[in-house]
Amino acid sequence: MKEYDITITETLEKTVSVTAASKEEAEEKVRQGYFDSEYVLDADNFTQVDFQTSEGREPAREGNKIDVLLVKPGEFPQPFQISTELEALQAAVGGDIQVVYPYEDPVGLVCNEEGKLTGLPLNRALRDEDGQMYDIIAGDFLVVGLTEDDFGSLTPEQMEKFEKLFHTPEAFIRLGRSIMAIPIDDEVMKKREKTTEKAATGKSKSAPEQDAL
Repeated sequence: MKEYDITITETLEKTVSVTAASKEEAEEKVRQGYFDSEYVLDADNFTQVDFQTSEGREPAREGNKIDVLLVKPGEFPQPFQISTELEALQAAVGGDIQVVYPYEDPVGLVCNEEGKLTGLPLNRALRDEDGQMYDIIAGDFLVVGLTEDDFGSLTPEQMEKFEKLFHTPEAFIRLGRSIMAIPIDDEVMKKREKTTEKAATGKSKSAPEQDAL
């Protein structure tokens, strides 16, 4: 589907008679009378209508939302809905985007292009077919589907597959010149979530309450 601009031109026509010394004077009298609203053209003076069509163009994608997976350091992946506009993608990863395609599935990983250089927290390891780590993504990233010419929504199957793949957050430890990725146990994550929820809902005792004990 394409968008088209249609220009509608209506033609109104009216003949008036004036007395003048010359053609030029007659034209000036009628012109001045027109601008002074002495001569008003209305529907009775309609003679024709013309339609002019522009060349077709692709519809603007502003506001087009897709379903993706948002993966943050130290957190479980979350389904996320986002616009395909560049500004929205940049905001999601905190800077200029880079897209990598490490899988045979038609998906891409949208991440911060300078995540490591700017010191963003290390997030998830990328591994080869043998399970060996060959790279690490720093900062938040998105798992997006791919269409023929743009990003698209993940299918339910893709959403489930990559949620499982990136489900476990990882901690990274430097050993000499190498880095080791250590999975963070689900029990540890659950304790973190409970602590965060407790702090957010104000269930922890305030200082005066603790003093009263």
